[in-house]
Parts: sequence; structure tokens; C-alpha cells
Amino acid sequence: MKMHFCIPVSQQRPDGLGGRYVLYSVYLDGFLFCRVRYSQLHRWNEQLRRVFGNSLPPFPPKHYLAMTTSMADERRDQLEQYLQNVTVDPNMLRSDVFVDFLKLVQLDTFSITTKKVSLDIFLPDGRSIKVEALTSDTAERVLEVVSHKVGLCRELLGFFGLFLIQFCKEGKLSVMKKLVDFELPYVSLRSSEVENCGIGLRKWYLDPSLDSRLMDCRVAVDLIYMQAIQDIEKEWAKPTEEQKQKLEALRKEDNQTKFLELSQEVRHYGYVQLDPCTCDYPEPGCGAVISVGNNEISCCVTLPDNQTQDVIFQMNRVKCWQVTFLGSLLDMDGPQQTLNQNLELRFQYGEDSHWQWFVIYTQQAFLLSSCLKKMISDKMVKLAAENPEMQIEVPEQGKSRKYHVQQSQQKACSSFLPRKSKIKIVEVDCGFGTIKEDL
Repeated sequence: MKMHFCIPVSQQRPDGLGGRYVLYSVYLDGFLFCRVRYSQLHRWNEQLRRVFGNSLPPFPPKHYLAMTTSMADERRDQLEQYLQNVTVDPNMLRSDVFVDFLKLVQLDTFSITTKKVSLDIFLPDGRSIKVEALTSDTAERVLEVVSHKVGLCRELLGFFGLFLIQFCKEGKLSVMKKLVDFELPYVSLRSSEVENCGIGLRKWYLDPSLDSRLMDCRVAVDLIYMQAIQDIEKEWAKPTEEQKQKLEALRKEDNQTKFLELSQEVRHYGYVQLDPCTCDYPEPGCGAVISVGNNEISCCVTLPDNQTQDVIFQMNRVKCWQVTFLGSLLDMDGPQQTLNQNLELRFQYGEDSHWQWFVIYTQQAFLLSSCLKKMISDKMVKLAAENPEMQIEVPEQGKSRKYHVQQSQQKACSSFLPRKSKIKIVEVDCGFGTIKEDL
């Protein structure tokens, strides 16, 4: 599945020979990832092509004459599509030529040199552990270091991830984004303009039943137990009064296994909850709290009369979705480094053979999109275990994991629409069915 790369703006800069060049601001999941020149990306493409040949997507051609405004916009769109398409191949994502270039441009963009640093990684119970790393270490590498320090079984690494999190007032917590494997945690933390941010270790699956895969590892159980307690305390998971009493008794007994078993029955256990936002259902401008997990999008909607209404959208009825950036960024030399204004996620939902678009306006639109893709990935993992006869390949954050499934009812997922003026529909064969992506 494609990653949320976009190039919403570019700038002309003077070069040392009296000419000018264009600098492209590349965003990943709504945060400034790097700034690069066309020539840098062109050389990178040539290096990738020497390794992967014609499997690469087409790269925008060179122009030997001055470009018009429309030509410049077209190239920006083409580079954006190239970055999205080149991330589809999991083998490419793991290659040294891919990762080394992206590490370099991240460091260069924010003028960070490679050196040893101490990173604080926050656990779900609020404690932090210090790990020694390099500023050039990727999220994949830092996660390995963290897992080794806490004693997490290496084969369970894929069930956890590093997240950029914000510690808000009154003890509230906001998950900003999941760090992708080739992202540099130190750089992401330093470059983020969000206040009170940190790097947190959290489980990265949205099907609560997958807890069962971790029960043979004591450290993994500790981690998901911590997160279950945190989610209940933060009111992300919503037990009934009777469940609260039983959970509290099990917590006092330190009976983690029984606690997690009972948690499976708690509403929104294992979900990711977004910050309060707005939506257009049942009418425009309604406030909403969105929780995502267990193959559903759960919306607690506040109506104009201040009454609340719970609305559930099942993932198997979501045909496609798209993230749209509605605004524009003008001063890219200033502090504005995140696409955190005027973002929306819209999805097409079918019920009784009727398809309708629903819109959610949230600064966490990219995180929401990542969660929707993750639910599809989790579904493939379960189908793989249930159908060991047929083989498919499920890419997840740069890792290629082979499973066996017969088929999937889910036939749609999404991507990112950087500017509302252009919409393209692309059909992609993903091995387990046709995936429609709105780009």
C-alpha cells in the first residue's frame, strides 16, 4: 500500500552560478520529511534503476528549457506520484539505496549531523527508558534497540511500533503519527513543531484478538497490559461499571492474563482514539470523537442540540477513502512544518446498495488513514492463519510477510489527495483482491 508522501509546495532558490533551482518540500504523513532538488531525486532514481530495473515507476523527464508555471506544477505532481508509487514494493523499501538516500536528505534538511545521542522512549505506563542511538538511526533500528533493552522477543517486533506522541494538559495523550521504518526518530522529534512531544512505544495492531499471538512472551504481555490500563485511564477504552470493578480486582491481583481476557469484552479496547474533531454527518459541523479498531470506525457525534449519537461504520462496507489537504503553505522557510491545517478524510460507505461519502475534518487525518490501512493488514494476518493453503504477500511498513489466504472481502483502501483540484482513480492488484486507491 502506498505511503502518504506529498509535495504541497516548492520554491525557487538561487544557485551559486547565478541561476535558479527548485526545492521541493516533501511531507510524510502530514509532517515535513525533507526538502530535495529534482537533480537529487533523479540521481536516486538512477541508482534504484540499476538495482531494480524496469520495476520502478516512471520518473519525470528532464526539461532543458525554462519551465512554465504549469510545467512546474505538473513536475511537482509527477514527483509526488513517483514517491507514492516507489514505496509500494516492499523489497525496494528494505534496500540500502532506498534507505540511505532518505536518511541523508532527512539529516541535510534539518542540518543535523550524525552523532551519538540518548533517546527517551516512553512506555505505555508513562515511564521512559533511555536508549543510546545515532541521529541517523532509523525507526526500525531504534525499535530493535528498544526491544533488546526491554527483552521483547524479536519475532514479535512487527506487533509494536514507535509513535510520535504529544503529552497534553490534564494528563491527556494524543498520538500524532506512526513512525515508518526509514524515518529517523531523532530528526522527527527535533523537527516537529508540536509542543510536548516524545517518542512512544505502542502496540501496532487494531484487531484486539491478535493479543493471543503475544501471550507466550512475558515482556509483550507486560507492554499490552500497560497499554490496556492506560487506554482505560485515558477513557479510550470504555468499560461498564461492572467491568471496571472486575478489572480493578484483577489489577490488584496483578493477574495480567485474566485482565487482558476481560479487556477483550470492553468497548473500544485496542482502538486508537483521535482528538475531538468535526464531521459532516448527520449534518455539517457536528463535533465528533473518532475511535478506530476491530474493523470499524466508531464515531461519537455531538448534534447541534448537544445530544450525542453513536455511529458505527464497518470496514467491510468502506469502498475507498482519501485524505485531502484543503489549504496552502506559502512560507516554507518559516516554522510551518506540518500539514496540520484544513485536513479532511472522506470515505465512501455502502449500505443497502447505496453508496455515500462521509467527511471527517481532523488534523490526524493521516493517522486515521494509516489506521484504516492497518485494519486491512490485520485482516490479512487473520485470514492467513485461517487459510494455510493459498499464498499471498502482505507488505507492512517495509517488511514483506508471506501468508496464505483464499480471498478477502475487503476490496478497497486509500491514499492521499494533496490538492483538491485533481482526483485520479487507480486500480491496483494487491494479490488478495483489487484495491482502489484515490490519489
